[in-house]
Amino acid sequence: MDISQLIEELKSTSIKAGKVILEIYEDESKFQVSQKADESPLTIADQKANDVICSRLKEITPEIPIISEENKQIPYIKRKNFQYAWLVDPLDGTKEFIKRNGEFTVNIALIRKGQIVLGIVYVPVSSELYWAIRGQGAYYQKENNDPLKLEAPAFSLTDEGLNVVCSRSHLNEDTMNFISKLNQPKKVSKGSSLKFLILAQGGAHVYPRLAPTMEWDTGAAQIILEEAGGSVINVDTDLPLDYNKENLRNPFFIAYGNVQ
Repeated sequence: MDISQLIEELKSTSIKAGKVILEIYEDESKFQVSQKADESPLTIADQKANDVICSRLKEITPEIPIISEENKQIPYIKRKNFQYAWLVDPLDGTKEFIKRNGEFTVNIALIRKGQIVLGIVYVPVSSELYWAIRGQGAYYQKENNDPLKLEAPAFSLTDEGLNVVCSRSHLNEDTMNFISKLNQPKKVSKGSSLKFLILAQGGAHVYPRLAPTMEWDTGAAQIILEEAGGSVINVDTDLPLDYNKENLRNPFFIAYGNVQ
């Protein structure tokens, strides 16, 4: 399969999902907020965006199964045999959506044998697209402007004043301990997968995530960061995060820009 041919379809699909999200975002009375079993919030925007994405993916790649935050989860006994699978978070940053701060994204990734090989992230509020294919670099595009290649600038962990990305919703003691070991760091708060993208663009250097995330939260943005020169490292194994595991919850990790 030539996955590079899928990028234009994924761009248009993520933009369409983003438009559906924005239609609801502009009228708070339409949010229809409820709680999932894990007490995380769910809105009608999550569900409608998921419908748009899954419907289109089934049309263009009917042979590839879909793992989405908003779908009924496929048992591992079946998933473990997948050669390819889509990984979808139709609205990453639902808490930020509800707070109306604009820091939410549409995330679509393609898994091949446990590794992300393609990822696209769309930021509805700013009409920004980010994407990457394994071995082909990472790119950024604002509306109809020409795409720009993303290359994270090099830095050292001993540098003074590194920008450390922190979650707006998950800043715990372990994270603060990690930050305290750096040389006069500065905290930068971001929601959703935007935390990875600011590393890929050089606006920050390190993102310690010592709190729970799921595979659909990280897959698309991970490959964008990696192709821009960064990395996303499992704190227990010192290896990159892998995907389509039996438990779809990620281990704790540290994401880096282009650390030397």
